[in-house]
Amino acid sequence: MKRTVKPSFMILSLLMFIILSACATGANTQNTSAGSSDAAKKVRIGLTVPTLSNPFFVAMSKGAQEAASKFNAEVITVSADQDLAKQTAQIEDFITKKVDLILLSPFDSKGIAAAVAQAKAANIPVIAVDGFAEGGINTVVMSDNVMAGTLAGEYLAKRLNGKGQIVIMDGPPVSAVTDRIKGFEEVMKKYPEIKVISKQNGEGNREKALSVMENILQANKKIDAVFAINDPEGVGIKIAAEQAGRGGEFFIVGVDGAPDAVTALKEKKAFAATSAQFPNEMVVKAVELGLQIKEGKSIDSKVLIPVELITQENVEQYRGW
Repeated sequence: MKRTVKPSFMILSLLMFIILSACATGANTQNTSAGSSDAAKKVRIGLTVPTLSNPFFVAMSKGAQEAASKFNAEVITVSADQDLAKQTAQIEDFITKKVDLILLSPFDSKGIAAAVAQAKAANIPVIAVDGFAEGGINTVVMSDNVMAGTLAGEYLAKRLNGKGQIVIMDGPPVSAVTDRIKGFEEVMKKYPEIKVISKQNGEGNREKALSVMENILQANKKIDAVFAINDPEGVGIKIAAEQAGRGGEFFIVGVDGAPDAVTALKEKKAFAATSAQFPNEMVVKAVELGLQIKEGKSIDSKVLIPVELITQENVEQYRGW
């Protein structure tokens, strides 16, 4: 006798097939989605700089955004406002947030050591930018600051024909500054007739350098040139000289290649030259190295970015920040 399949059995079978198919499809979709999420996961980077009131560090933060776009990263940029305690707290906050990489432009190379050590203990790579930091950093990316001081010194000595009275405006206790001073003073050793009549700390900012220079001007009736460890100081010195009616007495050589220095160079007055560095390139390179560390690759302990001497004569060809 011929068997017939009951309609209820056929319907039940069809429902079971649909349910099983849906479950299989759902599982595949979930796995695919998870894979896409992992692939799209952004690297989280913390960047702390001494101050965002200095155009140099603003350019550095722009470099961070360029790196974020290039490497599919998220960058948290904070300003320490020239406060060691604040920069220490910022690194501790990065550790709490479990960032993948910390970029540190140190306000105090020695003072920040404990915070760097904490990050190291948390297995978070720390790359110093624009200055060495103690405590166990993985590497440092910085301008060739000895070269910056050397270029500035050679320009100053040549323009003075090897003799004169000069002022050195020093800065914060970081390796970038000490290296610039080192390069400059090594050149000065070759010129015994160039006398340093004053060496003081302008703290790396325009207002402080202006105030310090006012006192130097009162104490010294003749100054032939000034070397400033960065351009904000150089601009402050220029303002002090002009306010004292001595704007044409001496010339100024700085370091940075900052926008304000470019403007001052184009005026063709007291601001004569600057050893230009490239802060955005430093940060992009630092992120690149940090990602290599995360991949287990070995990297150099120091990476130097060359500088260029920009003068009133070649400023129009300078690409700037």
